[in-house]
Amino acid sequence: MGFLSWILLGSIAGILAKFIMPTNANTGFIATTLLGIAGAFIGGWLGSFMGLGTTGEFSLAGIVTAVIGALVLLFAYGLVKK
Repeated sequence: MGFLSWILLGSIAGILAKFIMPTNANTGFIATTLLGIAGAFIGGWLGSFMGLGTTGEFSLAGIVTAVIGALVLLFAYGLVKK
């Protein structure tokens, strides 16, 4: 997956994660996008080990694993930010 695809997938994952699990942590669009990109990378990497997709595909499974990764990172960020 190209660099721009990772940014797009990360943005989508970050926004969906923020919508699913709103936190008291005051994260702006940039922080949400960065958490989403990191979540997309981590979720895609872990998902490839579980057979849920690969890091090289832009699919529904990729979006789901990216959102799950972003949720985990958003939760951890909320704990650290307190």
